[in-house]
Amino acid sequence: QVQLVESGGGLVQAGGSLRLSCAASGRTFGINVIGWYRQAPGKQRELVANINSGGSTNYADSVKGRFTISRDTAKNTVSLQMNSLKPEDTAVYYCNAVRQGFNSWGQGTQVTVSS
Repeated sequence: QVQLVESGGGLVQAGGSLRLSCAASGRTFGINVIGWYRQAPGKQRELVANINSGGSTNYADSVKGRFTISRDTAKNTVSLQMNSLKPEDTAVYYCNAVRQGFNSWGQGTQVTVSS
């Protein structure tokens, strides 16, 4: 089982930046994909960005060019640099890891972007 702990959320003005971090522990060997999802009030959880074991990245169209995901395999961390934030980026952001077909989730961190 993989445990995930997020940090770095907060309140920021539109146009600002935040950096989210996720630390993985437990059975981290063999994590295939790790990344970030978000869920805004009244909306479904959606993929923001992820990165696989080969280093390939995948981004939601809404964040391309503004968000950057990175992974430090040695430290078992994944980060999400979020620039040019918009009010519509406001959501709870969840770290997600997929290992041997099983999903693990963090507890979530709130990101609020004021206009």
